[in-house]
Amino acid sequence: MATSKDDMSYKLTFRKYEDGDHTWGNYGDQIFEGDTSHKCPTYVHRTPPCQGSCPSGEDIRGWLDIVRGIEAPPEGVTMQEYAFRRSTDANPFPSMMGRVCPAPCQEGCNRNHVEDFVGINSVEQYIGDTATHEGYKYQAPAALSGKRVAIIGGGPAGLAAAYQLRRKGHASVIFDDHAELGGMFRYGIPGYRTPRDYLDAEIQRILDLGDIETRMNTRVGRDVAIEDVEQEYDAVIWALGCQTGRSLPVPGGDAPNCVSGVKFLEAFNKGILKVTADKVVCVGGGDTSIDVVSVARRLGQISSLDKKEAPEHVIGGYVAHDAAYAAAREGANVTLTSLFQREDMTAAEYEVDDAIHEGVRIDNGVMPVEVILDENGRAKALRMAKCELQGGRPTPVEGTEYEIECDLVVSAIGQGGDLDGLEDFDNGRGLIDADNHYQVPGKDGHFVCGDIIRPHLLTTAIGQASICADSVDYYLNNKEYGKRPKVDVHHFDLLSKLKESGLQPEDYAAGEIRGSDESEALVHNYEDRSGQEIISADRLYLGHFEFTPRKQRGSVVPTSEEVLGHFEERMIALSEEQAIEEAGRCMSCGMCFECDNCVIYCPQDAVFRVKKDKKTTGRYVDTDYAKCVGCHICADVCPTGYIDMALGDH
Repeated sequence: MATSKDDMSYKLTFRKYEDGDHTWGNYGDQIFEGDTSHKCPTYVHRTPPCQGSCPSGEDIRGWLDIVRGIEAPPEGVTMQEYAFRRSTDANPFPSMMGRVCPAPCQEGCNRNHVEDFVGINSVEQYIGDTATHEGYKYQAPAALSGKRVAIIGGGPAGLAAAYQLRRKGHASVIFDDHAELGGMFRYGIPGYRTPRDYLDAEIQRILDLGDIETRMNTRVGRDVAIEDVEQEYDAVIWALGCQTGRSLPVPGGDAPNCVSGVKFLEAFNKGILKVTADKVVCVGGGDTSIDVVSVARRLGQISSLDKKEAPEHVIGGYVAHDAAYAAAREGANVTLTSLFQREDMTAAEYEVDDAIHEGVRIDNGVMPVEVILDENGRAKALRMAKCELQGGRPTPVEGTEYEIECDLVVSAIGQGGDLDGLEDFDNGRGLIDADNHYQVPGKDGHFVCGDIIRPHLLTTAIGQASICADSVDYYLNNKEYGKRPKVDVHHFDLLSKLKESGLQPEDYAAGEIRGSDESEALVHNYEDRSGQEIISADRLYLGHFEFTPRKQRGSVVPTSEEVLGHFEERMIALSEEQAIEEAGRCMSCGMCFECDNCVIYCPQDAVFRVKKDKKTTGRYVDTDYAKCVGCHICADVCPTGYIDMALGDH
């Protein structure tokens, strides 16, 4: 009922609106009040969380946008080769990492807030495998600087450092105490997970850059003196990795048939361990332990094996199994124990599922308390107990002890460095210290990267190698290191893209300030915050994205009856069509993907597409500020969070 004039005139408590009734109830009506923001749109590039979560710092959004067709390659370059170039700017191992990286990028993917993460690993494998099939090579590196760097270690970190240094113009020599390059890729992971043809191709592509020499079967500190290396080279990078494993810290843990997971896998990958034992127990819960038990199930055992050729003697390097044993092997009983419950194991969930499918028994939430020895001092059983974590440390629960019979115990509970002969670099924990720029403190000209700093992921070692190479470059050129960006990754560079597209700004004349809005020497209306900010899901318009299930890779996982002698690759790569579809699920967080929402929904027609001959990635739309009223609709409907109402008063 309408309010009377008397009530309005004489009842001084009259109120037209109740408390809280100060905003428009209808979203569409707000458009007419939107100009009170006094802000206009600007286009802001931020780092997506997949990239911010990637220890290698890959431009993941960039190469996904290339595969899906959003970012066009230069003339004469295929989508596949262009995506390969972008991917390998940070990481020269797309085939390997697409297979074995645990993918923290996928954990951080904003698509998880819609339905499921983008299968970044699967698209990366497609890129890497295509590069090998098509024989892609790296573009010609910079001219040689005349400087030479010694790299100690030919694993992922050492090879990545050599690659990045050569791109900067510096030659290198890789010292490694193995017969072949590859480190953990070759000696720490089974070949059915890192197929050797793809691994060899990715290593050879790095060596083909030229001026990267190798000195194999050579250990610095034993075969070559550190002092000689320091005199011969302009800088040294220590990329030793961690080649020793921790023994079980329980009574009897030093029995001869108690071996480390690192040495077990190395013996298998060298081809000298052909069979294992009847009853194998692996203590772990991480990726290494999964590889151990999967290999043990594939190798099987031989009941009539000579005692002199027991697995511990082969793993210790004293003898090698005859290849003929493979024909006589039988299935082995393999058990994996973990301190953590199934959902908290650090191994990838699908790897745990595969191990169970292959016939591995997994005991969760338990810890070893004693290795029971036979009359010869060999392990015959492992006494276990349920455990609780108290202050981060496992504690056995009294009265829950039980025994697992065993012929071989494999400890996969951690790794350490082998610094024999390099004691001056040992920080007391079997590792080498590093400062913020990956220099060795107190050792001028010495740098370090990878697991020898702290054992972590392969992608972490590769990312450290990239930053380490930057630091070496500064050192060799007598430059100041400066402050590393908060988000220290390989970013999309709009200026580089404009130059690649023939759209680079004109030369800028100093002092041109007034009337600069018409200047062709400036990139207008754009801000790059990628070095400082990661864009979160709450800044996106998630309602734009439809439910789209992942295109998952196929896999060949043998059953417990089929696993014996099954060494074929498990991962089936995506087809080109599947890779394009999966890349299309990327939400391009922090970068325009040309959806046209801002153009369509702008009530003032202020937002418009730039002319086709001026268009490139990152420069698809612009704003006519004479028409803009600051209604913020464009920012509200931008799926990628690329638009900020932040340009200021107008």
